[in-house]
Amino acid sequence: MSRKQRLRIAIAQLNPCVGDIAGNLQRAKQTLLQAAAAKADIVLFPELFLSGYTPEDLVLRPAFVQACEQAAQDLAAATRKGETAILIGLPVARGGLVYNAVMLLDSGEIIAERHKTDLPNYDEFTEKRVFTAGRGRFATSRPVLWRNCLLGLPICEDLWNDGKFGQKLAAKGAELLLVANASPYSRDKPARRLQVAAEQARASGLPLIYANQFGGQDELLFDGGSFAVDGSGKYVAQARHFAEDLAIADWEKSGAVWRCVKGGKRRVLQGEEADYTACMLGLRDYVGKSGFKKVLLGLSGGIDSALCATMAADALGAENVQTIMLPYRYTSDDSLKDAEHCAKNLGCDYIILPIEKAVEAAGAALAPLLGEEAAPKKLRLAAKPAEDNVWRENLQSRMRGLFLMALSNKSGAMLITTGNKSEMAVGFATLYGDMNGGFNPIKDVYKMQVYALSRWRNSCLPESGKNNVAAPIPPNIIAKAPSAELSAGQRDEDRLPPYPLLDAVLQCFIEEEMDCPAIIAAGYPQDVVERVEHLLYIAEYKRRQAAPGVKLGPKAFGAMRRYPIVNGFRTAPGFCCQ
Repeated sequence: MSRKQRLRIAIAQLNPCVGDIAGNLQRAKQTLLQAAAAKADIVLFPELFLSGYTPEDLVLRPAFVQACEQAAQDLAAATRKGETAILIGLPVARGGLVYNAVMLLDSGEIIAERHKTDLPNYDEFTEKRVFTAGRGRFATSRPVLWRNCLLGLPICEDLWNDGKFGQKLAAKGAELLLVANASPYSRDKPARRLQVAAEQARASGLPLIYANQFGGQDELLFDGGSFAVDGSGKYVAQARHFAEDLAIADWEKSGAVWRCVKGGKRRVLQGEEADYTACMLGLRDYVGKSGFKKVLLGLSGGIDSALCATMAADALGAENVQTIMLPYRYTSDDSLKDAEHCAKNLGCDYIILPIEKAVEAAGAALAPLLGEEAAPKKLRLAAKPAEDNVWRENLQSRMRGLFLMALSNKSGAMLITTGNKSEMAVGFATLYGDMNGGFNPIKDVYKMQVYALSRWRNSCLPESGKNNVAAPIPPNIIAKAPSAELSAGQRDEDRLPPYPLLDAVLQCFIEEEMDCPAIIAAGYPQDVVERVEHLLYIAEYKRRQAAPGVKLGPKAFGAMRRYPIVNGFRTAPGFCCQ
């Protein structure tokens, strides 16, 4: 009876930092030691691990690519004992062209190299700008012989568009598919990954081990959640979700078939828990990787800032979050009480910094130009009567932004901005005012989702949070009508449609890319639909100047949705751009 062949495969689901090649190399070496201690035969790292994903135009710098390749040489030397091999991603330059590659390292050498064949060029992905698709003997469509086993080494997107990619590798003798990935989170992504992998496995008859990156990079949050399926497409192993992990599975070959004999499955987060965790971890990594330790934010007594303060405390610890109430004459007693209550619940430092004197001084300086006072004719500006007080309202917001940025500069803490996606969509935000800040954790969260996440957090604790406080958001903040409090008795719904209606219409325009007639035909009021379309388009200039924030859905503002700033197109019947 022949001896069965066995492999212990480790997945290094780690959090690299783009550009920190030395740091990423050190993490890889440490993980190699851990994998070797666990007697793994091979450890699989995510896509472009040595450079970090996504490096964008950094890969156009020859010195950057050379440094990545030198790191791979150093890492190969660390495998000289021949115990545990490494499969790792990095950019490489060959013949004046740059490729998204993986290298197989074993016994002190680079024994194989493969170049990604299918380069994504949609939404947040722009790989065709900087990489060349793999062709010929280095293409990922060619298997690699390693320790008497033929491996297929697809890289991420290679699996998504060609349903027969694994099947073609099987036809060339591949026995296992080891896939390096950098697949960022969105609400449907974990299920879609598993579906794509299972379809490839069933079509090819080959097991598929899927290694995904973890951690935040700019507006992307990579959620990890690496996994494995067998040759029938059966889900056999699952790494941690939204966390680093060294996940190990044992595989055994019987005849021509590899089977997982020991894996283990960890829980996959869903719904509000997943979205909240993505926002929290995206904020944590953006702050930390940017070199900050603390954050500050204006705490208004409203739900958006309360949720952001809660996320910040969970991300960084309450001791690293400074909250500031900046009241003016229109700030209600409820808001003052609610803001203080929220900060106290969270355990964050809280100060009150009135803006009355500063706003009045600025208003007095501007009054000759914008008010009724006499002024030289050459200084008198035409005013729009319907918007006569908008400048006064925005002055309050901008004074708050000025104070907060001054505090950020002095303290060295990053300012967090707190506008939700509904507001950003229709321009219900003030440039150089409440839009000030380095990062916005709820940038891709609609207003009604803000309420849902707040309720979830009041009933649950995030697994990887650093502030284990139950029910931190005061019930009154969730219950009361939202208001910017920039004028007496003001409510958001005085100027905007009710948020349930607004969010539904916005999702039709943004996520579904529907036109006015189709949205109206779906049952939404024509006047609301036409107004929202116009507001959405004319606010593009504000969004271009907005802080980055975590992507949660398929059409986050920023790199995932590109519309011109100057845009005369509308689908509203009878609209004419003047």
